[in-house]
Amino acid sequence: MDVFFQQTINALSLGGIYALLALGLAVVFSIVRLINFAHGEVMTVTGYGIWFILLSGFPVGLAIAFGIIAAIAASMTMERVAFRQMRGADVTTLLITSFAVSQIIQVLFQTGISARPVAVILPDWLTDSVMIGSVRVGMVSVLSIAVVIISLVVLRLVLTRSVTGIAMRAAAEDFAVVRLMGISANRIIATAFAISGALAGIAAVLWVASRGSVDPLMGAIPVLKAFIATVVGGLGSLGGAVVGGFVLGIVEVYLQAFLPESILPYRDAIALSIIVGILVLRPDGLVPGVSTNRS
Repeated sequence: MDVFFQQTINALSLGGIYALLALGLAVVFSIVRLINFAHGEVMTVTGYGIWFILLSGFPVGLAIAFGIIAAIAASMTMERVAFRQMRGADVTTLLITSFAVSQIIQVLFQTGISARPVAVILPDWLTDSVMIGSVRVGMVSVLSIAVVIISLVVLRLVLTRSVTGIAMRAAAEDFAVVRLMGISANRIIATAFAISGALAGIAAVLWVASRGSVDPLMGAIPVLKAFIATVVGGLGSLGGAVVGGFVLGIVEVYLQAFLPESILPYRDAIALSIIVGILVLRPDGLVPGVSTNRS
């Protein structure tokens, strides 16, 4: 029972990171119909930002704040430089553009810093563990769950209580009507990218804390997993992105922990089979998104 509880904590921790990333993807997709695969590089920007500030001798709190601000700035810069000019293009063109931005940023980090991982030295208390009942759980896992819950609650309040948040929700349902009401399309889209960047930055802090290093390809696998989570949850559904992230995290951790050793090498194939099975039963995802109008 203790092992099951500990693995559940690990699953929620990993699923929360996937949920934050998937939610960032879903926020942008719901408004501009773009799956931003350069979202992973926003994570990498955060990681290198934390590494640079810590290397300069500043405290970890300032490094984390700088990393998240750098993620927001990077995401908004992508929108202004690369995606704004492509607005109105077809989905394939936008997808290719996001891959191009991703590759450019990766090469810049590889040539400008290093192709190898660089260590991020974090305080000892972050690598410590706490007792929950009779189970010893890593501090990073506990913090991950707490930070994810707080982030989701804050985002919900922003989307439901602020004027900009309500405008974003309206734009996700019918962007043309929102523009006819005189609301700036540039402002709404830039805000969506800023929120997406903040979520990627928070996810990156948790990811770096769990792995202790950063490299140019750090965000590639997590953003791919986040994309799978958005599809499983329901493409374009914010709630679905969160559900999909947690489902994916639970599937991965439980299979790793409880599969017999003889079939453990087939873990990824089994996980993908489960995902495919979910999509066969629920083709539109677990929480289907609202159908949208675009003009």
